[in-house]
Amino acid sequence: MTDKPFFERHVFFCLNQREEGRACCGQHGSAAAQKHAKRRIEELGLSGRGKIRINQAGCLDRCEEGPVLVVYPEGIWYTYVDTSDIDEIIDCHLVGGKVVDRLKI
Repeated sequence: MTDKPFFERHVFFCLNQREEGRACCGQHGSAAAQKHAKRRIEELGLSGRGKIRINQAGCLDRCEEGPVLVVYPEGIWYTYVDTSDIDEIIDCHLVGGKVVDRLKI
């Protein structure tokens, strides 16, 4: 048994869709953002065991602040507007280890 986690970082994108008209991350392009992040991490050679996993998630219960994603093991929550924000989170936080304060919630 090893003390090293299976993934260095795990990123969950809320893709929640609500029918009753309440705010939800799915209304703000979260599926496209998650696919973009997954593709970028793969292109950078950072996906796979011991590296970074980009996942879809159901409701993360912060939709009113959304769209949202959370990075573990740090437990840092972000909101974003477009793929340039996703790229900044990838480049600064996931690659560089520096939290992107302007997008942090």
